[in-house]
Amino acid sequence: MGYCLYGNDINDHTNPIEAGLKWITKTNKEFIGKEKIIDALEKGTNKKLVGFKLNQKGIPRIDYKIFDQNENEVGVVTSGTMSPCLKEGIGLGYINSANSKIGTTILIEIRNKKVEASVVKLPFVIT
Repeated sequence: MGYCLYGNDINDHTNPIEAGLKWITKTNKEFIGKEKIIDALEKGTNKKLVGFKLNQKGIPRIDYKIFDQNENEVGVVTSGTMSPCLKEGIGLGYINSANSKIGTTILIEIRNKKVEASVVKLPFVIT
């Protein structure tokens, strides 16, 4: 579905805005970290959590590196698997905001080989 997995995709240090959790982030009360969240809402973030599907065979795993088409490192995989219903490798990862647009081609390094993938809209499957 593309839900954030605590410990992989989000943790105590994750800004909910960069994780795509704006829809559950309320700023009408006082709390620790409110200033950083408001700053992220106003100015944007340097990185974003995105979903991706592999365009070739492979299974993305946690901590695999993500590259842009020029082979510049732009992020890291936070979770991934082979989707039993889509029959393709899918995953989530943080990448720089410049490469986070849906449809952007990225490369996932799997066992020292760069595998082409596309940034996709979440959820992966609609039930």
